[in-house]
This record gives sequence, C-alpha cells and structure tokens, in this order.
Amino acid sequence: MSSIFSGKTVIITGASAGVGAACARAFAAQNAKLVLIARGRAGLNAIAKELRPICEVMTSVMDVADTAQCLKLLKKAETKFGAVHVVVNNAGMHTRGDLETIDPNDVASMVDINLRAPMVLSCAAIPYLQRAGSGAIVNIGSLAGRAPLQGAATYSGTKAGLRAFSYALADELKESGINVGVVSPGPIDTGFIMDEIDKVEDIVFSQPMSTAEQVADAVISIACGEQVEISLPAKSGKLTTLSYLFPTLRRRLRPKLYEQGRKNKDKYRNRQSLGEAS
Repeated sequence: MSSIFSGKTVIITGASAGVGAACARAFAAQNAKLVLIARGRAGLNAIAKELRPICEVMTSVMDVADTAQCLKLLKKAETKFGAVHVVVNNAGMHTRGDLETIDPNDVASMVDINLRAPMVLSCAAIPYLQRAGSGAIVNIGSLAGRAPLQGAATYSGTKAGLRAFSYALADELKESGINVGVVSPGPIDTGFIMDEIDKVEDIVFSQPMSTAEQVADAVISIACGEQVEISLPAKSGKLTTLSYLFPTLRRRLRPKLYEQGRKNKDKYRNRQSLGEAS
C-alpha cells in the first residue's frame, strides 16, 4: 500500500496495548517500519507477532524514563532501518486519587513517564528526524491537560506540561519539515481506565468515550501536519477550553458533570459485567 508513511520508521512508546497498539496497527496499515516500545514483554511480543506479516517490526522492552536506553534505542532504530521519521510519545502512567493519598514515589514516576520521558525522547530524536529530511513528533496528551482535574492533580499537571511543550516545540520546528503536535483525548475505551473503573473520578465519564482507533487516526493526522492539536471528542475540547478560561463556570458545572459521570460509569460497569458473564 502506498502512503505518506510507506517505508518510514515510526517509534511508538507504550505500544503493547490500548492506544499504542492501535497506533502500531494504523501505521502498519500504511506499510511503515515499526519500532515498538513497552515495559511488558508478553504484550509487546503479541502485537509484534500480529503485525510482522504486514510490515517490518523491531521491539524493545525498556523503561522510557531511562534516558540512556532512549538514546541507545534511537541509534539501534536508525542502524536497523536506515532512518527515524516519526516518534509517538504514548507511554503513560496514572496513579489515581487525591494527591494526599498518593505515594510520593508514584508522583515522581508519573512526572518521569508522562512528561520528562517524552521531552527527553523528543529532544534526542530531533537530529535523527533532521537527518531523515522530515518527520513528526506526536504526543498523547489528555483533556485533563486542557483543564485542571481534581483527583488527578499530578496526571493533569503532567499532561498540561506536555501540551505546552508540544505547542512550543511545534513553533521551534515550524520551518524544519518536522511536524509536532498533541492528541488530547477524554476517556478512552481501553484497559487504562476500564481496568480501574472504580478508581476513576466520576467526572471523567461525563464526557463521551473515544476508541483507541479514533485516537490512532488523530495521531496519523498530527503526524501528517494537518493540525497541532486534536481534542477527542471535539465538543469536549471546547468545554475544557471554557472550563480553563472561566474557573467559576467550571466549579458551577462540576456537580452536574459528576452526576452525569456516575450514571455513565454505572452503564460501563453493567457492560463489563455482561461481557464477563458471556
């Protein structure tokens, strides 16, 4: 299949499941060469086995917060495939709850994985993308990074930082041929939240659920340079903008959003129960 990414090397972090795996499938469908990263070997091997009949795949079991490993990975990817064209910073961590209930070590890990790691990998990747002649850096943010989210202070803070970083870097590299942007989804129907549904703040479910495939499609659009940011769903993106600009409005809306979120959460719980029963 001929496409803009045919023969291009795409690095995807957190690629073993959910959005990362969906991104791997989306780029594989365009005949890209994949470099898939995750901490879990079993899931990584499974997605690699699925996609190797379609495209070339290289895997690396590693911690994206380890700078030395990131530097080695870029060299290995360029050596194996001849160039590096796209980096998708998808790996994420979320220890849920009010800040006073969270272990400080988990706070540090969230900052390392959600913010420091994509910044470092992006910085290290720029010379590779420049040598390739063009490319893209796509960061997976969150609606929580567009408006403060109680019960997720650290996660919200890291995603806000990642969003600001994405816009600033997009301006820095505007004339370089390297596209930079961020996808900011609300709740996504993956194990990232569904496996911890009882711990997720009710307000999260007040917004419509996106699929991993919809997020992957947005990643492709950002990598093509179509936009700097895509919010999912679009209406929720507009709501977060209003919430950020008008804090009083956010506080007034919060009780209604929590109520709607509780109702939706019950529906998702029932769906899970029916699925387990079948």
